[in-house]
Amino acid sequence: MRTTIARAARLAIAGSALATLAAAEPEYAPVRGVSPETSAPGAPRAPDWAYPGSPTHQQVAPPPDFHRAPRIDRSPIGLFEGRADVGGALVPGHATYRDGRYTITSAGYNVWYTRDEFHYLWKRMSGDVSLAADIAYPDPAGFGDRKAVLVIRQSLDDDSPEALVALHGGGMFHLAWRPAKGARIQDMEYRVGSRGALPGGDSPDALVDLHPGRLGIEKKGDLFSLWVSERGEPMHQYGAPVRLSLKGPLYVGIGFVSHLPTTADTAILSNVLLANAAGRVR
Repeated sequence: MRTTIARAARLAIAGSALATLAAAEPEYAPVRGVSPETSAPGAPRAPDWAYPGSPTHQQVAPPPDFHRAPRIDRSPIGLFEGRADVGGALVPGHATYRDGRYTITSAGYNVWYTRDEFHYLWKRMSGDVSLAADIAYPDPAGFGDRKAVLVIRQSLDDDSPEALVALHGGGMFHLAWRPAKGARIQDMEYRVGSRGALPGGDSPDALVDLHPGRLGIEKKGDLFSLWVSERGEPMHQYGAPVRLSLKGPLYVGIGFVSHLPTTADTAILSNVLLANAAGRVR
C-alpha cells in the first residue's frame, strides 16, 4: 500500500478547495551544525533565528529587514552561465561539474520564509522553461531538511519572487513559490511511503519513505508545475500547477542548501535537462 500525504501551503490559497491532511514532522537525528554548540570549532556564529528547530530551539522567520547581498561568480559551469551564494551564507558555497554531474556544496539557514540562502547555478532565460535533474545526497547522515532545488526566480536577491521544486533529505518533495518580493513562501508538500514495495523497514508492515530520484519544474506562461519520477518511470506532473507572474529574463537553475547556517553539506545533481520550452521535462 502506498500512502501519499499532501500538506497544504502554510499560507491559505484564496478560493482553494484543497483538503489539508495532518502530517507529523520528520524526526531528525542530531547532526553537526544544528546549534552553535554542535558546530565545528571556529565556525562563525549565526543569528539565533537561523539555527534549525530542535527540542531546545525554535526556528523562526528572519527579521523583516534582514538581508545579505549575493556573492556572484559569472564564470560558466556546465549548462549554466554563473553561480551565486544567494543570501550570502556565512560559509561560502562552491560547485564542480564533471562527467555530467554537478556537485554543489553549501551552508545556509534555509530556502523558506521571506528570504533564502543557498548556492545556485543559474542561466538567464525568457519564455517557457523545462528543467529536470536526478538528485542524490552523498552523506546519508545529513540534516533531514536539507534540500536540493530547481529554481526559476526573478533576481539573485535573497527575497526574490520565485518558483521552485525541492527534494528534502528526509524524502519530502514540494512545489513552492514566493509570490512577491519579500513575501513568505507558500508550498504544496508531498510525502510518499510504502509497506512492502520499498527496501528497508523492520517488518512488511513498516512504512518506508520514498525518495524520488528525479524532479522537474516546468514554466508554461504563468503556470509552474512539479514533475516527478518516483522509481525510474517516465516523469509525470504531480499535483496542480500554480500561477505566478515573473517578468523575463529570469534566473533559471539548480542549487542546494544544507539547512544549517554555518555548516556545509553536499548534493549531486546529474542528467540535467534544461530547455527553453514547455513540454520537455523528462
